[in-house]
Amino acid sequence: MSGPVRTRFAPSPTGYLHVGGARTALFNWLFARKHGGSFILRVEDTDEARNTEEARQAIFNGMQWLGLDWDEGHEAGGTCGPYFQSQRTDIYEKWFEHLRAADRVYKDEGAWRFRFERKPVTMQDLVCGEVTIDYRDESNTPDMVIRRSDGSFVFHFVNVVDDLEMQMSHVIRGEDHLMNTPKHLQLFEALGQDPPAYAHIPLILNADGSKMSKRDQGAAVHEYQERGFLPAAVNNFIALLGWSSKDADEIFSSAELVERFSLESVNRAPSRFDWDKCQWLNQQHLMALSPSEFATAAEPHVRGSGISMTADYEAMAASVQEKVQTLTEVAGMIDFYLELPPADEEILGKVRKNSDASTLLNELADRLGELGDWSQPADSISATAEAHGIKPGKLMFPLRVALSRRAAGPGLDDMLAILGKEESIRRIRLLLEDLA
Repeated sequence: MSGPVRTRFAPSPTGYLHVGGARTALFNWLFARKHGGSFILRVEDTDEARNTEEARQAIFNGMQWLGLDWDEGHEAGGTCGPYFQSQRTDIYEKWFEHLRAADRVYKDEGAWRFRFERKPVTMQDLVCGEVTIDYRDESNTPDMVIRRSDGSFVFHFVNVVDDLEMQMSHVIRGEDHLMNTPKHLQLFEALGQDPPAYAHIPLILNADGSKMSKRDQGAAVHEYQERGFLPAAVNNFIALLGWSSKDADEIFSSAELVERFSLESVNRAPSRFDWDKCQWLNQQHLMALSPSEFATAAEPHVRGSGISMTADYEAMAASVQEKVQTLTEVAGMIDFYLELPPADEEILGKVRKNSDASTLLNELADRLGELGDWSQPADSISATAEAHGIKPGKLMFPLRVALSRRAAGPGLDDMLAILGKEESIRRIRLLLEDLA
């Protein structure tokens, strides 16, 4: 690899940041960081009819949330700007004149076409391998328009000019651009410039093999943030859509992805989007946080649900850390600590099936009331069970329902510790009333 590594992400601000675009950005970012190079954010905003400021900001926000910081581009500056195509017309004019002087363009019904050299063009793609397009058959490969009749330049031309002006060493992009590359190689040659190395990454398909669209689940990056995913988990998941570590490892921090990433490990076949795996990976990343980090990450979502922050909030959050797959689930799993929800008849029915439930709970409440030290209230569960010659498990479900009115949730030790002695006993007595 000669010269500094320079990669880029070049989105069009016509909609939100799509998971496919985010993966392209991630692979370029990983490659640049792996090789100590530069990652450039370039905005292809020449489609005035479809560009919106909202979409532009959504792209910036999505990149920032994912932690994909750029070295040149919007608000970062750089020596190869401007970094918005709409501001680069003078640069395109200069290189267009170069083609005109070399007689490589001609006018056709008001538009300007680029004159292909009629020869086979072979590229060595770093993912797809050798690809050849034969331009000797003009009927199959007609000269392409690079400037419209209204004077605006076409994607193929400005894309090549930007890559050569910004000194790109590698262009890593979606496989849907693979057949554009021989055209771009002809433009580089006509402009007297060396092309970058190209790597075309596989398409992302839905689980059923259909092409993923912007309306499909998991398509929009902003939805991951809204649904309570961690950026590191999303990067981990997106990386595995087309790349593998070549071993059994699947859980990576962003730093580990940088260390392990290589274009040689990018798969050739299309990847399939697996929403269940995405949630599972997020759960693994959530479980790896410290209790304090987890509580901090969940706090915006908990506040957004209307739950008040109390002194016990961190302990409440920690009690469900291993139970949730996304941060948006936290509020619904800890709200019972602050306000006991109404009894659910189906759950009460399951408690009533245990004919000893009322007797066991009543005795447990008495034993808990006698405790002077609340550090080991679970010992009273064992003592009550032993006194009746039963296993403690027979008492645990009724107690869980008493404390939370739910069939599942945090561990009993956590619930008893957070609720405290008086509230725990009060809730047990309330359930006894419901069961009577």
